[in-house]
Amino acid sequence: MVNRQIVLDTETTGIDPKAGHRIIEIGCVELVNRRLTGNNFHVYINPQRDIEEEAIDVHGITNEFLRGKPYFHQVAQEFLDYIEGAELVIHNAPFDVGFMDHEFAMLNQGFPTTNDVCEVLDTLVMARKLHPGQKNSLDALCRRYDIDNSKRTLHGALLDSEILSDVYLAMTGGQKKLNLAQQLEGGQQENSGGIRRLAADRPKLRVIHASEEEELAHRDRMEIVNKACGQSLWQQ
Repeated sequence: MVNRQIVLDTETTGIDPKAGHRIIEIGCVELVNRRLTGNNFHVYINPQRDIEEEAIDVHGITNEFLRGKPYFHQVAQEFLDYIEGAELVIHNAPFDVGFMDHEFAMLNQGFPTTNDVCEVLDTLVMARKLHPGQKNSLDALCRRYDIDNSKRTLHGALLDSEILSDVYLAMTGGQKKLNLAQQLEGGQQENSGGIRRLAADRPKLRVIHASEEEELAHRDRMEIVNKACGQSLWQQ
């Protein structure tokens, strides 16, 4: 069964579609069975309104740059065809999905809502469950999972989608469906000695090291345990 996921990000003129703000950039990266395909979707959009200065400071996209770019109605069907039936992977999904649904609704052409045609996975919700009480911005997750985001001096929808795809794959790690039997050489489940042999070209598991912040938090917790229970064996 093909598992098609679209890692998606948008940039906008401001933070609230109800206040008339619009999408100005859509960037999507396709994953099929957890592998990047190169079948990406990227477009800049003329919002037919000015961009707020605070938003320009975040993504660097100017009103002048968007002059001559297509309007949303000119790319809406192509965009919908691209995402339809896929699982969308989005960091802080309500923001992007809210803008997408607002844009589709403004067309008054019977376009469906995002949730009608796609499953949506919010990596911010996932990260908060995995790392409660910690910073879970995209930059923070890049530091935690040792992912290079040095090119991210400004936000950009396609670049952020590419980075988020790396973060998502690192967070999930393939562990949910790890099946060592599928990696055996020659299709044999076991040899005569009962030893399972793994394929030589199997993917290496990512080693995730604790951040300095996490190590300090661990030391603080151990001091509390030591005061309550005495020095632990591993410190003796």
